[in-house]
Amino acid sequence: MKLFDVYPLYEVCPVKAKDVHVYDEAGTEYLDLYGGHAVISVGHSHPHYINRLQEQLNKIAFYSNAVENPLQQQLADEIGEQSCLHDYQLFLCSSGAEANENALKLASFHTGKKRVVAFKNAFHGRTSAAVAATDNQNINAPLNQQQEVTFIPFNDVQALEEELQKGDVCAVIFEPIQGVGGLDMPEDDFVLKMEQLCQQYDTALIADEVQSGFSRSGTFFAFQNNNIKPHVITMAKGMGNGFPIGGILVHPDVKPKYGMLGTTFGGNHLACCASLAVLEIIKKDMLQQHAKEMETYFRSKAEKIKGAKIKGRGLMLGLEFDFEVGPLRKRLIYEKHIFTGGSSNKNVLRILPPLTVQKAHFDQLFDALEDLL
Repeated sequence: MKLFDVYPLYEVCPVKAKDVHVYDEAGTEYLDLYGGHAVISVGHSHPHYINRLQEQLNKIAFYSNAVENPLQQQLADEIGEQSCLHDYQLFLCSSGAEANENALKLASFHTGKKRVVAFKNAFHGRTSAAVAATDNQNINAPLNQQQEVTFIPFNDVQALEEELQKGDVCAVIFEPIQGVGGLDMPEDDFVLKMEQLCQQYDTALIADEVQSGFSRSGTFFAFQNNNIKPHVITMAKGMGNGFPIGGILVHPDVKPKYGMLGTTFGGNHLACCASLAVLEIIKKDMLQQHAKEMETYFRSKAEKIKGAKIKGRGLMLGLEFDFEVGPLRKRLIYEKHIFTGGSSNKNVLRILPPLTVQKAHFDQLFDALEDLL
């Protein structure tokens, strides 16, 4: 049987990983400054993470949501403590797309409306409503295009109010730091006005923190750089350090009822254990503060690269050049053994390392860039 060929692949085959490095079959060491799309949060093969999963595997790995699972409440408590969002409610699923799908569905239930407002260059996933809210027609099938989604630019208050005034918008969904879109961020004043308008026009505000959440931005969630309270917050990627887990945090004004949402695999014992291990490491090793410190160091190094614009926040960073970075990424992998990321903005080099990255690793990147540029 052949694999369904939808991924263009680099000719690298990692077989082992440790902290910020991966190793191929020949033992070649690669510096991982991409973390598999910001998934690796606390480093590859962290001993505490491995031990927690091994211990849980020896107890029970999975049962469905038909029975009690105290690990779910433990996870809710720990997310509440680290995010300071104690009054929110947690629903667990298995991926970022699934998180956004549930968030949009919940917004529609809550408001009784069905149109969505999203933003230019947004990426929210590849499933039904999530991909419809993604600004990329190449991955939207005719089936997905049945969804009613309007795209507007960041920071255009007039355009946003014009759409909300129509009275049929269930949700405004935004990424506090755009991921695939190239690390653009809405202005602070716009974020505050967006919340105000959503409240005024009975529209749910969804913060997509799938890539930026779990301390990557230097705050637990990137939206917390502003004083807002979204109706729904979505999360995944770094939540499990490679174990598939996602979730939504739901504002207390949104009331649950049996059957409203559901999942087979979401919130299983092993997934909860993986996420608890991540949170324990983030807290013990003060990785949220470390993300801020590493951003400062990254900026001090990046400022020396002529013509490069620094984008992002925390350890969700990028460099925007006046040329397409695809060939540069290939040279970084094959000549310098460094993994980096791209975006829909072809001029942006994305840097999404494990939160355990150190100054020496950024030195290695900038030495390589200086040589290649």
